[in-house]
Amino acid sequence: MTMTPTPLAQFPAETSQDGGFRRQPNAFTDRITRDGSSGFPAEPGRYHLYVSLACPWAHRAIIVRRLKRLEDVVSLSVVDPIRDERGWAFHDGPGHSVDPVNGFAFLSEAYLATDPSYTGRYTVPVIWDRVTQRIVTNDYPQITLMLETEFENYADTGVDLYPRALRPEIDALTAVIFDAVYHGHFKCNLRRLVDYPNLWGYARDLYQLPGFGDTVNFDHIKRHYYMTHDQLNPSRIVPKGPAMDWLAAHDRARLS
Repeated sequence: MTMTPTPLAQFPAETSQDGGFRRQPNAFTDRITRDGSSGFPAEPGRYHLYVSLACPWAHRAIIVRRLKRLEDVVSLSVVDPIRDERGWAFHDGPGHSVDPVNGFAFLSEAYLATDPSYTGRYTVPVIWDRVTQRIVTNDYPQITLMLETEFENYADTGVDLYPRALRPEIDALTAVIFDAVYHGHFKCNLRRLVDYPNLWGYARDLYQLPGFGDTVNFDHIKRHYYMTHDQLNPSRIVPKGPAMDWLAAHDRARLS
C-alpha cells in the first residue's frame, strides 16, 4: 500500500507532534525605559522599528506609534510582504522599502549582528538601537507597551492606550484576539467576525479612527500569507475578498 507522505509543517521547529503551533520564545527582551535604568533610555531619533504590514503584532506597534505621535521620535521601515526561506527582505515596492538605517538586505542580518549564534526564526516587529548597533527587543507584546508607556516625555500624553485600572483586562484580551486571514487561510472558519454584531461594530469603529484604518494594508496581509505559506496554500492564489465595508456606520453610539 502506498502511503501519502505527511506534508511538512510551515515552521517545523515550532510545530508539536499533534500539529499545534508552539511559538518560539522571544530571543531579545531588553527594555527601553523612560529613566534609562535598563541601559536603553527613551530618546528621540535613537531607535528604529522594523515591521511587516502583514503582521498583526507589528501593526499594533504601528498604531501605537501613530496615536502617541511618535513618528518623529521612533523611525520606521516596512519589509517586503513576500517572505522566503531567507526570511523578511528589504526591497523597494508598494508600501515597503530598502533598509534606510543599516542597508540590510534581510532582517536576519539585524538578528545575526546582535547574536551571531542565533538560529531561530527572524520575526517582526523588531526595535533596533542605532547607538549600540543591535536589536533591543523582538518581544512583540512588550514593544507596544514600551511605545505607550516609556516615551511619555516625547509623546501625546492626552492619549492613554493602557490605563492602569484596565491593564489586567487588556492583558487578558491580548492573549486571544484574531487577524484578517485566519478565517480562510488558517481554516478558523466556524464563525466570522461579522457573525458577532457587537464585535463587528467595534472593529469598524476602530478602523474608522485615524491611526487604525489608514495603517491597514490588506494587500500586504493577503499576499504575505497566501503566497508564502506553501504548505497551506500550494497554489499561491491570493483571494480578492472578503468584500467587507469597513466604512459602514457602526452604530456604536447606542451603547454609550
